[in-house]
Amino acid sequence: MVLTALRQIIRALDLRSRQLAKTVGLTVPQLVVLQAVAAVGGIPTGRIAEQISLSQATVTNIVDRLELRGLLERTRGTVDRRQVQLAVTDAGSQLLARSPTILHEDFLDQFYRMEPWEQAQMLSTLQRVSSMMKAQELSDAPLVPADGLIADEDLDPDTVAGTMAH
Repeated sequence: MVLTALRQIIRALDLRSRQLAKTVGLTVPQLVVLQAVAAVGGIPTGRIAEQISLSQATVTNIVDRLELRGLLERTRGTVDRRQVQLAVTDAGSQLLARSPTILHEDFLDQFYRMEPWEQAQMLSTLQRVSSMMKAQELSDAPLVPADGLIADEDLDPDTVAGTMAH
């Protein structure tokens, strides 16, 4: 029953990811990066990677794609030219304004109607499941080859489901 429930969750995440890709033309990881940069602004890639629990290499790959689409821009620091800061462009802000939530609205509505202790209990349970599956030990580095030829859109949903859950 546990495995069935996990598979159902993975399937729901996969379907939502496909829906987002059709609606806004971004994958869940791309949307998460764009949202994280928009929330903080002027942040280095490494800090975004830490914040959303992806490797810096993966985030750099995603940032490259978002920059090519004109949704993000990189700027060099004025004091330390080695520092590269990320900022959302006007086009990126417009896309975020019209993009749906990553999770289903029904889920969010039900979650926010729960008592705070129930929300905390659910989060604790999900963190425990993640820990039991040793998900925190999984690296996302193998998902992005050194040559960067495989787009994150082309990855097997079953392989990336753990990453999308972050």
